Amino acid sequence: MYLVLILVSVIVLLCIFTSNALYRFGVPSLLIFLLFGIIMSPDGLGRLIIVDFDVAENIASFALILIMFYGGFGTSWRTAKPMAVRAGLMSSLGTVLTAFIIGFLSSLVFKVPFIYGLLFGSVVGSTDAASVFSILRSRKLNLKGGLAPLLEVESGSNDPFSYMLTIITISAIQMQGSGLSFVGVAVAITQQIGMAVGIGAAVSVLTVLLLKRLHLEVTEFYPLLLFAIVLLSYSLTGVTGGNGYLCVYILGIVVGNNQFLHKISTVHFFDSFSWLMQILLFFILGLLSSPAMLSHVVIPGMLLSFLLIVVARPIATFCILSWFKTPIKQQMLVSWVGLRGAASIAFAIISTKALGGSLPYDLFHLVFFVALFSVSIQGSLTPFLARKLDLVDTDADNSVMKTFTDYFEETHTQLFEYKVSSDDKLQGKRIVDSNIPEDVLIVMIKRNNEIVMPKGSIKLLADDVLVLSGEDFSFFSG
Repeated sequence: MYLVLILVSVIVLLCIFTSNALYRFGVPSLLIFLLFGIIMSPDGLGRLIIVDFDVAENIASFALILIMFYGGFGTSWRTAKPMAVRAGLMSSLGTVLTAFIIGFLSSLVFKVPFIYGLLFGSVVGSTDAASVFSILRSRKLNLKGGLAPLLEVESGSNDPFSYMLTIITISAIQMQGSGLSFVGVAVAITQQIGMAVGIGAAVSVLTVLLLKRLHLEVTEFYPLLLFAIVLLSYSLTGVTGGNGYLCVYILGIVVGNNQFLHKISTVHFFDSFSWLMQILLFFILGLLSSPAMLSHVVIPGMLLSFLLIVVARPIATFCILSWFKTPIKQQMLVSWVGLRGAASIAFAIISTKALGGSLPYDLFHLVFFVALFSVSIQGSLTPFLARKLDLVDTDADNSVMKTFTDYFEETHTQLFEYKVSSDDKLQGKRIVDSNIPEDVLIVMIKRNNEIVMPKGSIKLLADDVLVLSGEDFSFFSG
């Protein structure tokens, strides 16, 4: 027991310090955890940690719930809204197009029935939000044309569609010979999306109302409350035949873009938890891998990675973004930043567990190679390509950090005092219900010659003097 704990802590510390050194160069940190997983695998140097596919599937499914939720929760809708339609089409239609193109090409490469090629295409159909976020954040890579929110919303929302394709394809393989009709597939898709949207919308509204009106004495319970709601919404959707991952993503978008008590601590809680889940997925991928088996998929893995990067992803991107008259250079960058990662790993584990030895190729190690190649090569070259295409925006007002709901922690340079009058729109309202913009911070409240700390539950009264920090105070002049 003690030996295992020591081993785990040493591995995490090594990964963190190594990742910190590479973070400044734009190398995704998750790559380090993947490599350490390989080292500690039964065929590696460690031989001390053994994980089978049964355990890995449960961990992957749980991890994906939190990753999907934070994909929505951590996105600022105000910044992403102008690109919402394009991102939505990229995450849905783009994922389907990518999956089918790769499915066709995979069937040719492996000389297998198209349905098995489509399974591989479905598994690697979605892009990895963690890797995209990591690169843009670490290099402070502000992109022209609103590409940052486009890429981030797409990568955060396309996993549910890839999951849906994967599950439907697995079912089709398992039902071969018994007849899987087009109508059956259409009904399954409608049920998955319909139940996810319906339950997601209902739970989101109720959650926002609850968070705005509930006052808990133990403030640490707010993140735990939301955590329980996320698990509940996923489970309810799954029981009714819906897409639980799409449901929690919708929940994240709605809740993350509303103000409520102790939101900052909640954002940091889920940010850390999401990172932990992604680290766990990459580490498990390394543990389950076999260097000997990996050597057998190098050539087909490189070929498929090449086809994914230069054929499938560009075709899907150009088919969609050309309708919006998006400049060619911007389409080229979007097609390049199609990194594969955590979700693909989870779907590969689920597929391998479901189909086992019936697969005509080594799906797991192929996805391993594609994820490794994508994160290391595509991820590292993204900043270089953005500069070569002249798509790096130097305007500080277009900071990539504003795509996230936690950007309110930016440093402000101006202070402003505002006195609440008796007929003021803020008079009698709690701070959390006041609709004060997120980029304006109440530093303190002066009330009757006393200083009141500005907690969300504090009710603003006439003659209160608010000391504000921010850059745009137009809200208080209306």
